[in-house]
Amino acid sequence: MNWAPCSGRRDRAVKKNSLQDEWLESDSAGGFASGTVATCRTRRYHALLLTPLTPPSDRVVLVNGFEAWVDTRSGSFPLSTQHYAPDVVYPRGIDHLADFTHEPWPRWTFQGPGGIEVVHEVIVDRGDGNVLLCWCLTHSASDVRLRVIPLLSGRDYHALMHENTAFAFTARATGGNVTWRPYPELPAITALTNGDYSHEPVWYRNFDYRDEAARGLDHIEDLAAPGTFTFDLTRDEAVLVLRAGDHPDVDARTLATQVREQEAARRKPLTPLNRAAEEFVVRGNRGNTIIAGFPWFTDWGRDTFISMRGLLLSRGRYDVAASILLAWADTVSEGMLPNRFPERGGEPEFNSVDAALWFVIVVHEFLAAARPNASVRARLVGAVTAILDGYTAGTRFGIRMDSDGLLACGVPGMQLTWMDARVGDRVITPRVGKPVEIEALWINALRCAGEHHAEFADRAEAAFTTRFWNSATGGLYDVVDVDHIAGRVDASVRPNQIFAAGGLPYSIVGADVGRAIVATVERELVTPLGPRTLARSDPAYRPRCEGGVAERDGAYHQGTVWPWLIGAFVDAWLNVNGDDDAHRAQARRRFLAPLLDHLCVAGLGHVSEIADGDPPHTPRGCPFQAWSLGELFRALARTAPADAQCNAPSPRRVLRARALTRPRNSSA
Repeated sequence: MNWAPCSGRRDRAVKKNSLQDEWLESDSAGGFASGTVATCRTRRYHALLLTPLTPPSDRVVLVNGFEAWVDTRSGSFPLSTQHYAPDVVYPRGIDHLADFTHEPWPRWTFQGPGGIEVVHEVIVDRGDGNVLLCWCLTHSASDVRLRVIPLLSGRDYHALMHENTAFAFTARATGGNVTWRPYPELPAITALTNGDYSHEPVWYRNFDYRDEAARGLDHIEDLAAPGTFTFDLTRDEAVLVLRAGDHPDVDARTLATQVREQEAARRKPLTPLNRAAEEFVVRGNRGNTIIAGFPWFTDWGRDTFISMRGLLLSRGRYDVAASILLAWADTVSEGMLPNRFPERGGEPEFNSVDAALWFVIVVHEFLAAARPNASVRARLVGAVTAILDGYTAGTRFGIRMDSDGLLACGVPGMQLTWMDARVGDRVITPRVGKPVEIEALWINALRCAGEHHAEFADRAEAAFTTRFWNSATGGLYDVVDVDHIAGRVDASVRPNQIFAAGGLPYSIVGADVGRAIVATVERELVTPLGPRTLARSDPAYRPRCEGGVAERDGAYHQGTVWPWLIGAFVDAWLNVNGDDDAHRAQARRRFLAPLLDHLCVAGLGHVSEIADGDPPHTPRGCPFQAWSLGELFRALARTAPADAQCNAPSPRRVLRARALTRPRNSSA
């Protein structure tokens, strides 16, 4: 993949977006460190040591951040920036920020009086979650010391902490190595350093998280500062390694060298886009899994299957894909797959009509590309059969194959499709009946299953052809048989219709209808960051996804842009305009180049979950979203020149070649 990474910025350019742009370092268990370029925490999720109790979920924040000062003969200057209520910024390390890069890991350059320059790095050890913080002088100077004050909590990562008497400040120190255990039910916090520690417990009160305030959520927090680490930067770089758990003493300098060398070696052969993709692939209690998005999502069914097409299959990561698919294959229940496993235990939530259908699609593409052994194939085909049998016979929430062969789904008060927002008891886009993308997925799943389901597929496709065309919009209805009332339709112009013409192994519309769909979606919905979820001409259109929870949820699928939809759109656009090198280059230039530019803002190196429907299409929601990046990855592979295809087979060349079940009288 050739693209220009946004590796660093200078002076004014760094500071302009330093509170909006965020960096991410994740580990293989679902823990992560994240923050802003300005070093100022603007979310409750910004932290340095954030670890899962039952990987990859039940995450807790142990170390939120730090305050850091450089002391010289001519005075002191800060390397950290804090925002306190009511709108006080102190200290202002941002005033000394000269440069930042997030590749191959976050690295800040600060400049102080007298030409002093300090470089600060944060590196998360992908393997065991160690978080390395280091500071060094890049120009020789004398009598330069560094003070670092860690800020601790010990809370659920969705929550906030306030000053309390239960917090235990007690420290066990050996030289510069210190262990605290604020709460007995949580892991201890260990800091390994080459500095000196002075125990000076105090509360820092009223941190103000502006992004939480903008989202209409609680945004004030108190944090515990147990003491101060001091380092002589003139003599050596300052090293601080944060670890979850009560570990024996380890030499910090040796461990820091090990973390840096291991991570440098791991990241070196990967392009920036590949490194970003790896952030989402983690170990779960069911094997490998995919985090739907950082900082607040875990592993969800629908998101996993959509994401892994680009994050894994397009990259040839068939071993990881196999482990994920096999783990999910064991969770089929009445034809459905869970869409979510609640944190802190609880029963899986079977509240998605399309998660199981996406599973079938991904299994089909995986078997075509990876050609696994007979045992793996048999287990996956067995799960696919159970899904199709369950949907054909009927299962939860009114999901069933109707007499016309199409898939009916939905009950009042329950949102089953990917447009699943609700405000209180009000479902914003209920889509009860026969939603257009569900039918595209259903017919594709039946086609993928081979001749044993061909009759069902033919009947469903014939009904789709006659029932979904809407001549008034030049596209497809979004839902037919709304609320299970025969003939009632929803004519909203939404992007879901694009899946009938692209993005899946089989197109289920003819060339003329496909061209009309693409033209309508491009004219009414496509923006530089992907398609809107509703046409601007619709009275229900919401131009911006901002405000409190109710306001944001009300706009979530009512015009808000979702970048993940660009993958299906590019597929459909190539299907109707021509799948040759010239059109691939045109598609990449017109539809993907803006998303590549987006990698340099918001979640750096990543693609945001959503953006405003109206210009300037401000990024919103989760800044590091798996399916947004995955579909960009897949679209880049799809638009690569014919002689430079990625390792994954081209959908046009392979995915129709072999059904999930072998045709009769065939040894294929």
